Amino acid sequence: MTKPHLLGLSLAQLTDLLVGGGMPKFRAAQVWDWVHVKGVLAPEDMTNLSKGDRAVMAEVLDLRLPSVSVEQRAADGVIKWLFKMADGHEVESVYIPEETRSTLCVSSQIGCTLTCRFCHTGTQALARNLTAAEIVAQVWLARKALSDFNGKDAARKLSNVVFMGMGEPLYNTENVFPAIHILMDEKGQGFGSRKITLSTSGVVPEITRVGEELGVNLAVSLHAPDDETRTAIMPINKKYPVAALMSAVRGFKLKERRRITWEYVMLDGINDSDAHARKLVKLIEGIPSLVNMIPFNVWPGSPFGCSSPERIDAFAAILDKAGVHVTVRKTRGEDILAACGQLRSETSKRNTISLQYPSVVAVYGNEGQKTRVHISGDTD
Repeated sequence: MTKPHLLGLSLAQLTDLLVGGGMPKFRAAQVWDWVHVKGVLAPEDMTNLSKGDRAVMAEVLDLRLPSVSVEQRAADGVIKWLFKMADGHEVESVYIPEETRSTLCVSSQIGCTLTCRFCHTGTQALARNLTAAEIVAQVWLARKALSDFNGKDAARKLSNVVFMGMGEPLYNTENVFPAIHILMDEKGQGFGSRKITLSTSGVVPEITRVGEELGVNLAVSLHAPDDETRTAIMPINKKYPVAALMSAVRGFKLKERRRITWEYVMLDGINDSDAHARKLVKLIEGIPSLVNMIPFNVWPGSPFGCSSPERIDAFAAILDKAGVHVTVRKTRGEDILAACGQLRSETSKRNTISLQYPSVVAVYGNEGQKTRVHISGDTD
């Protein structure tokens, strides 16, 4: 039988497993602290465990970690890791540092089934879901590389986690939800719900669960305000049209002082007209919102171009005039191909192009005036 991986277990599950193997109950809390607070995974390095306890761990737990196939560092501080899983499949994670916070964008699937026409990931077939352990491992390995396991009270080098990498998180809830619970455990890594953002292309039946079971920030990859436009670029809209999506979002359990983030990639002549902007204003009326406008990053074979800077500014101004908080984001890590919407990792071809999480370059405030700001992660 396959042994459960240590990084994919909650504290309660770990306790049951170790006690079942003959270890004292209090040892499980010590192991948890070693792994998620001190950043130690190897039993031989857990100095307060006996040789017998370490033997039990090796017997009942999978302790292997994904390996780092490639690490690339951009001039602006962005780091991109290509992680190889035990079965040889690879995924990318990207670290984006900012002045006041820092974010890790993680993947939830190897490939994707959604085939959004503007997204490079959509050209890669789904290989499989990532396990909860493989999701947590992306965060654990990033923190390890950043020397971020430096005590509970120390300032973090990695403050935020966003599920905006490869795959649709809500098509892998059986692994994504447990992984988020593990990351949020106060006795472990302790990421608060405000520090985790889950992005979805609109898997309507699962949206309610995000609010009720996780309480993390919700980002919606909208990209068009009407069915005709959205279906043309996002086939998922055929199954979950705009009206159904909006009904789910309006019923979302939004915590106090939170808002919905709407992701909107700017495609020249497709979804960027004044009429689209006015439809968007009407569509999200009454919902605490942040619209993240994302200039499209062209990738090889893409059928689209990016809206002009003038068109982007005009679109943003319409939203701003209507009282909608809007940001226009500049891609980070361009020199290492860590650009918005370009994530693709094909192990067989070693074709690894990343990411879907840039940072803000302009925030529109009162009367359409721009202020240069960077944000990552949470939507506060």
